[in-house]
Amino acid sequence: MFAHALQHGEQILPVCDGEGRAPLQRHPVQIGVDLAGRAVREDDAAERGAVGRQAAADAEPYRQDAARGGAGDVDDLIAVQHGRRTRFVAAARALSNDDVCFVGIGAPSAACNVARLTHAPDITLIYESGTIGTRPRVLPLSIGDGELCETALTTVSVPEMFRYWLQGGRITLGFLGAAQLDRFGNLNTTVIGDYFKPKVRLPGGGGAPEIATSCGRIFITMKQAVRGLVEKLDFYTSFGHGDGGDHRRRLGIRTAGPALLITDLAVWEPDPETKEFTVVSLHRGVTRRMVQDTCGWTVRFSDRLEETPQPSELELGTLRDLQRRTELAHGGRKGN
Repeated sequence: MFAHALQHGEQILPVCDGEGRAPLQRHPVQIGVDLAGRAVREDDAAERGAVGRQAAADAEPYRQDAARGGAGDVDDLIAVQHGRRTRFVAAARALSNDDVCFVGIGAPSAACNVARLTHAPDITLIYESGTIGTRPRVLPLSIGDGELCETALTTVSVPEMFRYWLQGGRITLGFLGAAQLDRFGNLNTTVIGDYFKPKVRLPGGGGAPEIATSCGRIFITMKQAVRGLVEKLDFYTSFGHGDGGDHRRRLGIRTAGPALLITDLAVWEPDPETKEFTVVSLHRGVTRRMVQDTCGWTVRFSDRLEETPQPSELELGTLRDLQRRTELAHGGRKGN
């Protein structure tokens, strides 16, 4: 349906990527790592399909460093591998049983459903298509996925969803992803490059602009990379903390805005005064250098910097089973 909007040579990319398992090259025979940290042969890892290939591409900068023989670079690659599953679990742990959460597709949906299947069974998950209290067995491909309606407590019209539920202040938390994010939590899901001649045309804002200003708080999860965490957005799709400080309040926005950012390397929180995202914990094996090298601005680290708690076997198993069911349902592949 979007074909008419594309120009020759443009790409269209998803706002949020699914996370997989990248092959780990540290022996003559290539080895992969699954979500539980177990080694698998490369030919087994290849069966995981496009998701695994995307994860391999994400780790490529560290693989190139390792090929050049840089000190500690293999350890960096291992940390990136581990950080993907830590990202999902850390995001899930941030949710509570009492939250009413407006869920974005992709990584936010995975985190929210891991929370629902572990420590927050009574969390209310709401998707933009009007489904309330949905309990999907597999991760939805889009907000229009029938799985959401089939497993929801009820489904309302989109105007009611936005006017009564969202703008009425009845949703405590919005969970979003993005293609670009700046230091104040402003998001771009529209274009990369010039708006009229973009390098990449993205799916657009959808309901994210309203979610960003109307939910009580906003959590953001995304893969950490220089092209994603940028000094200046190519396009402002969803308002975070604007220019920082009290910018939201000066515009009459009374909700808290971005309160948490979880990447595959670290957990970030906004500074209470400036509202600039600050790193408060690093995932196991991640260094300050790795965070700075994959961020487009000068990173601030908390004076009380901690290590992100490790995922439990229950959390990892829940995530793995959810992803396996999703792959079977949507791709027809044999589960691993």
